[in-house]
Order: sequence, then C-alpha cells, then structure tokens
Amino acid sequence: MRKEVVLITGAGGEIGHGLVTRLAASGSPIITLDLSPLDASLAPLVRREFTGSITDVNLLDRMLAEFEVERIFHLAALLSTRSEFTPVTAHHVNVEGTLNLLEFAQHEGESHGRPVLFIYPSSVAAYGLPSLEAKMRAGSVTEDQFALPTTMYGCNKLYCEQLGHYYAHHYKQLSADTIRRVDFRCVRFPGLISAMTLPSGGTSDYASEMIHAAAKGEPYDSFVRPDTRIPFMAMPDGVDTLIRLAAAPRERLTRSAYNLTAFNPSAAEIRDVVVAAFPEAAIGFKVDEKRQGIVDSWPAAVDDSAARHDWGFEPQYDFDRAFRAYLIPTIRERYRR
Repeated sequence: MRKEVVLITGAGGEIGHGLVTRLAASGSPIITLDLSPLDASLAPLVRREFTGSITDVNLLDRMLAEFEVERIFHLAALLSTRSEFTPVTAHHVNVEGTLNLLEFAQHEGESHGRPVLFIYPSSVAAYGLPSLEAKMRAGSVTEDQFALPTTMYGCNKLYCEQLGHYYAHHYKQLSADTIRRVDFRCVRFPGLISAMTLPSGGTSDYASEMIHAAAKGEPYDSFVRPDTRIPFMAMPDGVDTLIRLAAAPRERLTRSAYNLTAFNPSAAEIRDVVVAAFPEAAIGFKVDEKRQGIVDSWPAAVDDSAARHDWGFEPQYDFDRAFRAYLIPTIRERYRR
C-alpha cells in the first residue's frame, strides 16, 4: 500500500524549514522536493527527500507511484528579483511547475477518492496600482482590487491563483464524469521579514537590510523613499498562517485567495526603530527608481478581514514586537558570534 504523506516543495527555504519542523512535531509523515538537499538538521524529520525540480513530470510520477499525498504545501518558486532578469525561466518554474503540481494533486485525489489539500503562497506582488496618487487614495485594498501586476513574479502568482481556483471549482467542467479533487487554498503574503536568513535582494528587503547593516556596523542606504509604505509580516506568522489555513473547515472558506497583513510602517519608521536599537547606525536613503516604481505599485495596506473572519487569521507579531522582540535581538546575536 502507498503511504499517506504531506508533500512540501521548496522545503529548503525558511518557510519550508518552519513547516517541516512544525508538521514533524505533530506526527505528520513528510516528503519534500527541492533543487538542493535538505539541511542535515531537517533531513531526519522527513520520510523521503526528493532532489529535483517541480518541472520534472517524471519525478512527480515517481512520487505518485510510491506515496499517497493528502496535503501539498507548494512553496517552490523563482522569486521576484531574479524573475525580472529571467522572465521566461520564471514562467517555466512558477507557472508550469505549479500547473504540474495541480495536475499531480488532481490525479492523487482521483487515485484515493478524496480531495487533496493544496496550499499556495501568493504575494502582494499580485497587485499593480497605476500611480502613487492612486496608491495614496486606495486605503486598504481588497483581494479583488487593482489585480494588474507590473512584475513577472506578480503575473505568475496571480495567474497561479486563477489556475488553482479553476482546478478547485471548474476543472474539465464540460466533461460529464469528472470529479474535482483539488482543495486549493491560497494566501497573498505581504513582505515577509525573517531574522534567520540573510536578505537576498528582494524588493521588500530594505526593512531587513537596515537591521543587518546596523548590526554589522556598516552604513546602509535604503533603495526606497522614506515615505514608502507596504504591508509586512514576521516570518513566524507566515509559517503559522499556512498551517492554520490548512486546518480550516472547507465550508468556512468563502474565497480561494486571502490577503494577509500584520503591520505597514513607512521606511522612515523602520529606520527610526533600527537607529534606536543601534545608535551608531548610519542609515540613509538613496532611491533606486526602478525598484521604487515596483514598490509604489503595491498597496500601502491590504484588507485581510476575510481571512480573519473565515479561518481566524490573527498575527502574533505587530510592528513593535516584530522588531523589538524578534528581528533586532535575533539579528544582533548573529553578529556577536
């Protein structure tokens, strides 16, 4: 008999680390798929580790033959900055890879006669406000407003949201005998700030870059204006929300994709908190107009009332706690070693 498992793609990233740790502690048997082998600390927690790409259909078929996948956390993606430099590759990985996994989930569900839960992290990059003036007027943006992304990553994420909705609600709708077997659930993450990994040049990384530079005693110029404002969330809340959404009763959910937010300080407010913690820090502003334009196309705030109402979303880290209790002390300790 095939073994019932949870599949986590992109398990080597920080969200993947958190999910593997949390799910293993709850007794869930896990298989993972990533381009690189897992860290030595994580490998003992999983039942089987597959090294490869989500674009490899033959690899997915091997999983299907050996395991009965009941839940999928699809974290693997080519992220925003790199996607702008390699848009065709981004489409291949982010869209075609996700389509492969949705087909995989449908076939898995058909094989064991019940829907496969498919959890998908989308992004605030799925939005595209037409101007800074429109952003200032918009207030808290709902899931259905301004869905006109200006980046390849945002286009990929928005389209995959729609693919997931199609598989969950309209898959092969003209076929008389098709039973839909994908339970697709998606969150639109704001900027995720982590204390555990180094910033990698992402479009929202100016927040964590300030802290890392200050902790190292290095000067830093933010690539966005002081008045720049977008929604953020601390990484521990990001992991928690995926687990919470996966556990929500299906009948409570009114949407396929949900906004999330925890706090939305300006870049100047972030700088002030960092300088208060590191009085010698030299943090200035040197605007990169192209990156600024992308950030300006994202909302200053999003309306997450649907997530709060439908499945009890409630972040544990507000702006003050995220920086003073999690980010600043953890990053400070990193550079004391």
